[in-house]
Amino acid sequence: MQQTIKRTIFFALLLIIWQGAVRIFDISPALMPAPTDVYEALAKGFSDKTLIYDILASLRRLAIGLSLAIVIGVGLGILLAKNKTADETLGTLILALQSVPSIVWLPIAIMWFGLNEQAVTFIVILGATLVMTINMRMGIKNVSPLYIKAAQTMGSGGLDLFLKVIFPASIPYAVTGARLGWAFAWRALMAGELLSSGPGLGYTLKFASDFGNMSLVIAIMIIIGVIGTIVDITFFQRVEKNVMRRWGLETSN
Repeated sequence: MQQTIKRTIFFALLLIIWQGAVRIFDISPALMPAPTDVYEALAKGFSDKTLIYDILASLRRLAIGLSLAIVIGVGLGILLAKNKTADETLGTLILALQSVPSIVWLPIAIMWFGLNEQAVTFIVILGATLVMTINMRMGIKNVSPLYIKAAQTMGSGGLDLFLKVIFPASIPYAVTGARLGWAFAWRALMAGELLSSGPGLGYTLKFASDFGNMSLVIAIMIIIGVIGTIVDITFFQRVEKNVMRRWGLETSN
């Protein structure tokens, strides 16, 4: 409750300062609209359902891309952790590619797929797969040797050892990877939608920018931030904390 009150007071003060600064310095709405202007843009976008369609389209692309990225990332992470040759070759490439921003891949995606859904999905998958792969690899590599030796003394080995000991022990890293993958995928999606044919939040953001509608631009930026925060706090943080607590990596307090 105290945390909620603090956040409410902070954002209320932020809006008051923002509104006051725009009015006092008489800043043009084309440069920096007031909160009231942004609210009007939000109200108009939701009333005519434009923003609703954009949000649903973006979330659908995200769900598809992130799901595929998690599956691919888990598979690659297991491969790198269990195969030394793959780790020393493909693993090095994945580490190098992780430092490349998703938006850099846009020209290649457009050349390969065109301005369509496949290009955007490709960017989303690429944005999340690499971080998921690295976390999954780390999770398997960091499984305590004591767990493995204890299981082996009880006759476990091979696939049975992996499925019953190694993979379950790496779950906390996998959950963290999924959380980071979500953040990377969300950013990659917005970058990809900037050049898409719509609908989508990124597409509408670019459309509003081209026509100088800064109120709508900032409104969409707020929506992007709010959705990201809500999903992270209400879902990924809770799942991560529950997994950490269940695996004995965090206290219940």
